[in-house]
Amino acid sequence: MKRYSVQVVSMMLCCLLSGCVWISAEKKANNSTATNFPLSLPVKVSNNAVAYLKLKGQAQFYSFNGLKSGKSHADITNQAFVWQSGHWQALNVPREQPPVLASIAVTVGESVYLFGGYTVAADYSEKSVPNVWKIDGHTKQWQTMPAMPTPVDDTVALVYANRYIYLISGWHDNDNVDQVQVFDTLSLTWQFATSFPIPPVFGHAGALIDDTILVCDGVKLVVENEQRHFLPSAECVQGKIDLNNPTVIDWQAIPHHSGMAYYRMAAAGDGVSKFYFVAGSDNPYNYNGIGYNNEPAQPSSDIRVYDLQKQQWSIVSNQIPASMDHRGMLKTSNGFVIMGGMLSQQVVTDDIISFKY
Repeated sequence: MKRYSVQVVSMMLCCLLSGCVWISAEKKANNSTATNFPLSLPVKVSNNAVAYLKLKGQAQFYSFNGLKSGKSHADITNQAFVWQSGHWQALNVPREQPPVLASIAVTVGESVYLFGGYTVAADYSEKSVPNVWKIDGHTKQWQTMPAMPTPVDDTVALVYANRYIYLISGWHDNDNVDQVQVFDTLSLTWQFATSFPIPPVFGHAGALIDDTILVCDGVKLVVENEQRHFLPSAECVQGKIDLNNPTVIDWQAIPHHSGMAYYRMAAAGDGVSKFYFVAGSDNPYNYNGIGYNNEPAQPSSDIRVYDLQKQQWSIVSNQIPASMDHRGMLKTSNGFVIMGGMLSQQVVTDDIISFKY
């Protein structure tokens, strides 16, 4: 047994941070009303993979898999939804896709790619799944892609050159891996890139701007006297992708944002020079939100911003609702979006928060 999963209060909320305005979407009683932005998820779900796609000027938001409000192994779902034309609709999930936690999704071109996750049996045994799916943004059809060489969950997935998808570190069945697996969406082949340079982790967060990767935090496995300990990893590394060879990454350690590691943050880049690492918990937890120390994990409201040009961090606290258990933050035409997650007291939410950068 490896892990368990925060609360967002529906309200209008603004703050200034390096020129950004943060706004929480106001919840409506009827979310089927046509709008240009989803006001809540169709179900309360945490640890869900998310993606954003814009086709013919129309926004699409995706949510896959995750954990429902009961927070038991029986509440893990394989449900998938897409929001478009002002409302949510359920996707037809292939029967080969089991209910999983800690999957992750990204967008390349006009399709969404969904990777991995792990199953939890009634006896709480866990298994990383190798599944890779391509979901066509036009037809919503699922297509099987070549399986991951090493099945991972709780990984970081980043897109480079609108072609390559990097899966950085993550958990495989019984341990973390230091592999950086690269999927080429044109040739449909897998390669291995330069390995993750620090102790491998799961539940970390990362983003990519141009050819620069930034990855922070997560949980490392430490074995002492045959005892397994899941410990926070307060480290950040920057990677520079070689312009002539996408499998070559020059990794360098950078100063940490705070000295306190956070688990399952939401992260994204602004596309120019700033990386945003948001929310998460400083107490690593199993999937029900209870820490490995048997204490309930508490969500964070911190906004941690790394300025690549200035090479420095800035942090603002208590300016957004506290949340945790995220599997991605979406960069849209109008700002960043966080969908679902866990709130205080391990409350699974259907809330959506957006903020303008």
